[in-house]
Amino acid sequence: MELTVLGISFTVLLLLGVPVAFAIGLASVATIIAAGLPVAVVFQKMVGGMQVFSFLAIPFFVFAGELMLHGGIADRIVRFANSLVGHVRGGLGMSNVLGCTLFGGVAGSPLADVSAMGSVMIPLMKKQGYHADYAVNVTTHASLVGALMPTSHNLIIFTLATAGIAAVSVFDLILAALIPALLLTIANLAAAYGVAVKRGYPTHGAFPGWAAVLAAFIGALPGLLIVVIILVGILSGVFTATESAATAVFWALLITVFVYRSLSWPHFLKACAKACKTTGVVLLLIGISSAFGYFMALYEVPQKTGELMTAITSSPWLIFLMVNILLFLLGTFLDMAATILICTPIFLPICQQFGMSPVQFGIMMLINCALGLNTPPVGSTQFVGCAIGEISVGEVMRSILPFYGALTATLMLVTYVPAFSLWLPGLFR
Repeated sequence: MELTVLGISFTVLLLLGVPVAFAIGLASVATIIAAGLPVAVVFQKMVGGMQVFSFLAIPFFVFAGELMLHGGIADRIVRFANSLVGHVRGGLGMSNVLGCTLFGGVAGSPLADVSAMGSVMIPLMKKQGYHADYAVNVTTHASLVGALMPTSHNLIIFTLATAGIAAVSVFDLILAALIPALLLTIANLAAAYGVAVKRGYPTHGAFPGWAAVLAAFIGALPGLLIVVIILVGILSGVFTATESAATAVFWALLITVFVYRSLSWPHFLKACAKACKTTGVVLLLIGISSAFGYFMALYEVPQKTGELMTAITSSPWLIFLMVNILLFLLGTFLDMAATILICTPIFLPICQQFGMSPVQFGIMMLINCALGLNTPPVGSTQFVGCAIGEISVGEVMRSILPFYGALTATLMLVTYVPAFSLWLPGLFR
């Protein structure tokens, strides 16, 4: 009875358009009332869920990303990417993919990535004769690589969602995400080039020469170094994963204020306000999801889901495919953090039962959640890209299949070839 109340109330609230955090909280309250337990249990679980030292990494990574967004890093990255591939057919699309990937590594947020790079690249591509739907699709899909980068706070959220289920270190997850991020970038480049050739988009001049590429790289290097600093710092033991987030903020301030001198006081205040807002939303989701997770564990939701799936098939390949489909469907309605917090306790034990490593599962989930960010009705990166490109979501969806294909191909490789996510972590054990 209580489990029915939990599932139905949560689903109904989402369909009514109630924000995810409040839908989770209200469903938890309805369940505790149905169970005849004190309502205070919900708030105890919420507070306990947020009182974790590792959570300090989340506001720091978010703040670092906002500083990079408002500090003029994007323009220098665009110049570097354009110097490399701008001369290829559909060169601006290729530059867009590389630029979004590089800025995603700096900011660690798909939404910040599409906001920064989209505001630069989408109007420029339209001005150069590219269709708006192509410009938006290239930008929004390339920005999803940011979810896999070392500065992504979603990596931290996943490690915390595995508490009590499996021991997953942040550093293992960071290393595991690097090769899939590279695969996704290559797949996005192939999709962007293929569509550009099919539509007959032009080239944009000759290759500027390696001297120009080197000059553009040097200009972008201070911003790009943040990824290297985080990886080397954690690997060498200079700082922990949590301390690396504070280091990212320090470095972001250093280069935007003293090196580039592009961070104005109004932009600094805007970065502070946005970081506070994002952190508040994420921590609220984490706290409320802790209460929600308590009820799922209490009423054995993971076990019952696993029994249902194994009753359908005992093939690991089909089980992993079903998990991916369910994650995709849920990701179209839930934000990335909510999907991770709600679905990890349900699906991780099932995948472990069929031989999937928790680290591999984490990368699979992050890519799947990223796909949800670009799918209506809650595709936040797609909505931002469409707003910048001044085009409707429906028009963009009509030409999205090549880019979906790139993302899906990467997801399948990570799902069924463990080496893509486990090889690098294995080298450092």
